Amino acid sequence: MEQFMDYILEQLQALLAIDSPSGFTAGAADYLLEEYRRLGFQPEKTKKGGVLVSLGGAGNAVLLMAHADTLGAVVAEIKPNGHLRIAPVGGLNANNIETENCRIRTLDGRCYDGTVQLTDASTHVNGDYQNTQRSFQSIEVLLDADADSKEAVRALGITNGAFVCIEPRTRITESGYIKSRFLDDKLSTAILLGYAKYIKESGITPARRIYQHITVCEEIGHGGCASVPADVEELLSVDMGCVGSGLECTEKQVSICVKDSQGPYHYDVVRALIRAAEKNGILYAADVYPFYGSDADAALSAGVDARHGLIGPGVYASHGYERSHKEGIKNTFRLLQAYLG
Repeated sequence: MEQFMDYILEQLQALLAIDSPSGFTAGAADYLLEEYRRLGFQPEKTKKGGVLVSLGGAGNAVLLMAHADTLGAVVAEIKPNGHLRIAPVGGLNANNIETENCRIRTLDGRCYDGTVQLTDASTHVNGDYQNTQRSFQSIEVLLDADADSKEAVRALGITNGAFVCIEPRTRITESGYIKSRFLDDKLSTAILLGYAKYIKESGITPARRIYQHITVCEEIGHGGCASVPADVEELLSVDMGCVGSGLECTEKQVSICVKDSQGPYHYDVVRALIRAAEKNGILYAADVYPFYGSDADAALSAGVDARHGLIGPGVYASHGYERSHKEGIKNTFRLLQAYLG
């Protein structure tokens, strides 16, 4: 397991370093295509921009899904003073990006640094600083460039629609905790790469046909709606497991979702996942997620006729500065091994 753990952490850090908010995912997809090929597989890029690959096997096909797109923003207005009003991509929350560094990716390929700040951000000047509600009307991006007018900003190539990519601030602690933005869902994407490496290096033929689909539109709701191979009978999303009030999961466990906001997952799949975890001594928690939707949900909503399930390493502070643990990775990886045979 340790050689795969090292690889998963290496891939996680590489993926987190690639800006990929929904709509700006080509860099992450191209990286994944190259890595799957390096592992000895033959991936393909879907029309939507995701990555689909077969790991081999035959019969009772299962599609494992994770997503490489993240939260982010786009420029919505260039203000007269050269500051940028932004609009969220996905469920980005204005409350937890204030003071974060970011990159502005222009439509013609240029990149500039900036910082997300409250409008009039100095407490020595703004007496209402503490009472101001943080929203996408009250925060803005300050460019690290000599551009103090709308015209000067436009001269840099920055227009409405330029992507604003928040710095992930990745840290892996000596105690095994992993802290970063966008563990949802680059952590599970790295785990799927690790599982693909395991399949290739072990020389085993999977007991069933296994596909992996790394989607690129999950954060905006339609990542898993297309590109499901015709022989797939089961969909298994590998996404972040929820950690929080009213739930049992911790960052050190693999979460098995029983129900999310779209409805219950397939009874037979949930039961089989729990049995596999218990039989193999894998630390897990079965939970109901109150505010959640997965790629498997999206696929069923699009009309895919298949059983579906959802697992993932426990992640705290979702859609913010997130935290997981190496043990959560190990337990998710082991559950994939046990469940898929």
